[in-house]
Amino acid sequence: MRIPRIEAITAVPLAVPLREPFVIASGRVDATHAVLVRVRVAGTEGLGEAACLPGVTTETPATVLDAIAAARGALVGAEGTVGDLLASGFGDASPVARSGVECAILDAAARLRGTSVRALLAPPGAAIADELETDITIPILGRETMVELAVGWRRRGFTVFKVKVGLDWEHDVASLVAIHDAVPDARLRVDANGAYSAEDALRLSRETARHALRVECFEQPCARADLDGMARVTREAGIPVVADESVQSLADLDRLIARGAATGVNLKIAKMGGLLDALAIGRRARASGLRLMVGGMVETRLGMTAAMHVASALGGCDWCDMDTAFLLAEDPFRGGYEADGPRLHLSGPGLGVTTVGDP
Repeated sequence: MRIPRIEAITAVPLAVPLREPFVIASGRVDATHAVLVRVRVAGTEGLGEAACLPGVTTETPATVLDAIAAARGALVGAEGTVGDLLASGFGDASPVARSGVECAILDAAARLRGTSVRALLAPPGAAIADELETDITIPILGRETMVELAVGWRRRGFTVFKVKVGLDWEHDVASLVAIHDAVPDARLRVDANGAYSAEDALRLSRETARHALRVECFEQPCARADLDGMARVTREAGIPVVADESVQSLADLDRLIARGAATGVNLKIAKMGGLLDALAIGRRARASGLRLMVGGMVETRLGMTAAMHVASALGGCDWCDMDTAFLLAEDPFRGGYEADGPRLHLSGPGLGVTTVGDP
C-alpha cells in the first residue's frame, strides 16, 4: 500500500476521565493515557490514537510524544509503503507510538481513496463485517458496585460481561456468582491480566463450573512469560483460554502455538504496533486454528473504531471487546460507528471519526 507524500504530523496528549476507576489486577486507571496523532497526506488529514496502559505497556504518553517527535524528520516529506515509512521513523521500537502514526496514515489514505480503512485492509473480495457486538467490562471494585454496574449495563442491552479478576480467586468467584445471580442471562468473559498462578486459575474455573456460570473464555490467566502455566490452564480448565499480554508479535504467537498455551489470541493495535501487524498476527493465529478476540487498552471512540476496522477486515471475530469508549465520562470524538446497545454499526470514509470541534 503506497502512501503519497506526508505533509505534517502533530501529536498531543489525550487524557479523558473515566466514569468509574478502571481497576485490573495489574493496576488502576482513572483517565485514558494516550496521545492523539494527526497526519496530513496530500491535503487530507487522518487521526490515530496511541494508547498506553500502565502495567501492560512500557511506553507512556511522554515517551510516545518523544518517539513521534524523533520520527517526524524521517516521515514528513516522505512517501512510500506504510511498512517502509514506519520502519524509517521507528524501526522496531515504540510499538504504541508507531501504532498511532500508522492509524492516522491509514485513515488519511482511505479518505483520499473515498473508502473505509476496513476495505483498505481486507483482501479483494473478502467478507467484511460492518456490524459487531461488544461485551462490556466490569472492573475490580467492591462486589456491590460490580453488581450495580452489571445490572445497569443489562438495562442498556448488554448481556456479555468481561469481568476483571486476579487479586484473590475466592473473592473473584464470589463476585462472578453475584453478577450471575443479579443478571441470570449473563455471559461472562473472565480476565486475570496475568495475575493468577495456574493452580488458582484452575480453582476459579472449577468453581465457576460448579456454580453453572456461563463463562465464554478465560483471558490471560497467568503471567505473560508463564507459558507452562498458560498451557496447563488451556489443557485443564475446560473453557477457551485467550492470550493477551503473552502475544505482542508474530514471534510471541509462534512460541504460544508451539507450547499449546492458548486456544485464542487478543489482538490489540497498540501493543502490536499497529493495524497491519495486528491483522498479520490475527490471520496467522486463525490459520493455526486459534480463535480471535479484538480489544483495546482503555481507548476513546477513536481507538475503539480503529480496533473495529481490524475485526471487520478479518470478517469478524469470536469475541469482540470494544467497549471502553462507553466507560468514559466524556467523548471528545464523534462518528466512526453508531451504537445500539452492544451492537456497533461502522460508518464513514476512513475511520469516519472527527474531533468534536472539527467541522
